[in-house]
Amino acid sequence: MAYTYDTENIFAKILRGEIPNDTVLETEHSLAFNDIRPQAPIHVLVIPRGAYVNYDDFASNASDAEIVDYTRAIAKVCEMKGVEADGFRMISNAGEHGVQEVPHLHVHILGGRGLGRMLEKG
Repeated sequence: MAYTYDTENIFAKILRGEIPNDTVLETEHSLAFNDIRPQAPIHVLVIPRGAYVNYDDFASNASDAEIVDYTRAIAKVCEMKGVEADGFRMISNAGEHGVQEVPHLHVHILGGRGLGRMLEKG
């Protein structure tokens, strides 16, 4: 599948330094920052520095170094925020049915309280 990346999306602008962010972690291939509209006491977004639309695009096209760095950045953020002890939710929305709002791969790490069920039947 071909992916069309929008270079004007908000995360691309953050990566270019055009929009400020509340950085949690920076690595060679990843950036993590606090969400501006947190949905839980801990709500961090982790994005790759590369131009990937969603996880499928990333898993298919990223280099091994990017994949390892991104995966370890997510683990490091969980450790830094202390969510691994009580649990957390990690969400990556993709496409229209997944309600993806920004066409740049991003993982939401949410924790710091009970989060309830993710989806109800329906």
